[in-house]
Amino acid sequence: MEKKLIFFDLPYWKDLYVRHNLDVMHIEKNVCESLIGTLLIILGKTKDGEKTRLDMVEMGIRESLKPITESGRQTFLPPACYVLSRSEKRQFCSTLSEIKVPMGYSSNVRNLVQMKDLRLINLKSHDCHTLMQQLLPVAIRGLLPKQVRMVIVRLCYFFNAICSKVIDPIKIDELQEEVVVTLCLLEKYFPPAFFDVMVHLIVHLPCEIKLCGPVWLRWMYPMERYMKILKGYVRNRNRPKGCIIECYIAEEAVEFCSEYLESTPTIGIPKSLESRQNVRMGFKVTPVEYKMLCEDHFYVLQNTPEVDCYRLEHLTRGEKWLQAEHRRCFIRWVRQRIETELAKPEHCITQTLRWLANEPRRDVIRYSGYGINRYTFHTREHDLRSTTQNSGVTVEGESLHISSAKDKNPVYANMSYYRVIEDIWELNYTSFKVAVFRCKWVNNKTGVKVDENGFTLVDLNKEGDSSDQFIMASQAKQVFYVSNPNDRRWSVVLTSKPKLYDSGDVCNNIEETPSFSQRLPECEDDQNEDVSYVRKDCEGEYIEVDNSKMNKRKKFTS
Repeated sequence: MEKKLIFFDLPYWKDLYVRHNLDVMHIEKNVCESLIGTLLIILGKTKDGEKTRLDMVEMGIRESLKPITESGRQTFLPPACYVLSRSEKRQFCSTLSEIKVPMGYSSNVRNLVQMKDLRLINLKSHDCHTLMQQLLPVAIRGLLPKQVRMVIVRLCYFFNAICSKVIDPIKIDELQEEVVVTLCLLEKYFPPAFFDVMVHLIVHLPCEIKLCGPVWLRWMYPMERYMKILKGYVRNRNRPKGCIIECYIAEEAVEFCSEYLESTPTIGIPKSLESRQNVRMGFKVTPVEYKMLCEDHFYVLQNTPEVDCYRLEHLTRGEKWLQAEHRRCFIRWVRQRIETELAKPEHCITQTLRWLANEPRRDVIRYSGYGINRYTFHTREHDLRSTTQNSGVTVEGESLHISSAKDKNPVYANMSYYRVIEDIWELNYTSFKVAVFRCKWVNNKTGVKVDENGFTLVDLNKEGDSSDQFIMASQAKQVFYVSNPNDRRWSVVLTSKPKLYDSGDVCNNIEETPSFSQRLPECEDDQNEDVSYVRKDCEGEYIEVDNSKMNKRKKFTS
């Protein structure tokens, strides 16, 4: 007799649209482990093997992958299209081991890679999340046949899309259609043993999002983090429950009493670290050249809202007024213009404009690290000695475009610029200070490109205009660069995520991982194309035959 769950006895159970909450955290982790285990042929994790091949033979599919017994001692497994060769495994593991991620992005990826056995070890839930969201599509660039690689990239793009904090309801139906196509392509190339219940549950995720809302409101990461806090309360392993209860009550009592103590901060993360605002590291005061200081001051004037009216007035003095002339004399012109306004009895010059017109002090404060906008930035020199990468920066700026030297109608357009931070300065305008980053930007014409899969690639050796090196720290967004496995000259740009701290609301303490690609990779699968399930550029695998098991099997069958 089949057992019936007691939930079906509830009067409202039949009216529920969603009877089970699918946890994306565990689905993503299990799919990631199966995928990486199959690619790298990790013992105990791979979905490929002799039994899998025999199942396909019994099903009458992919006869070319049939195991071949040689001399009665070894079984040869032909190389399938979904496994990596030894050289590709080495490249895959080497790419991951060389990755430096920003502070707080994830655990040290280098510790997850075992180069001796060419496999990944000790993968936690968040490690799998990081791999599926950004790192795995970069690590397999140039590896595997193109069709198989595109399917894996599409699967990673789907997980990245459903984990967004904001999802357009119209795009949910598009995601549903795309994930069905992706799973069909996976089924076309990967073995049937790969498709366990976790892979099947992927197809139900878009529908559940439509009914229950975004994934980050329902997944298990907040609970897992709180479980780590509770496990930290255990001091006596023989009495874990008593330790948790005692520490929990003590912490609650201290928090309750601190609410009644005036001018006493409560227990928690310091305010400076919680906001990541103006956290300074490596203090040093040094004088700088006046020419470089003028370049820095010019950029501050260009990007201060209170100076916009003067900037526009200065730029519209004539049709042939070019950007170089504006850069050369705008600082002096603004100072004279402000002085003229101050001479009038009634003026509207603010204190900020007064100090900006007087220029900053010659001695600037230099830092090796600076925290702002919930990012932690370091200089390139600091990153060379560190296991993290916090010097990558991008900014969207307005650039002047001219067709030739005789062009009288220049056009302004927004462009994204990439580079690493060379120096961090803090300009002193007496009544206030402005933090700026000095960077050498990549040439956008020859050093930046977007490939067919939507990845942004930069060549850090091709520098752009050296006269425009500074940006304000408040404008910077953090990125990090991963060396392109196909061509080491180019690096793949991955956007970092701002570090969020618990502000009392556990649900909002979720970090959103930006997409690794600007668009979903197109599916170029041809229905009439003959799929080659065996790789000709890859070595196969030999499995030793256990004679004792074979004898037992023969005895049992007879």
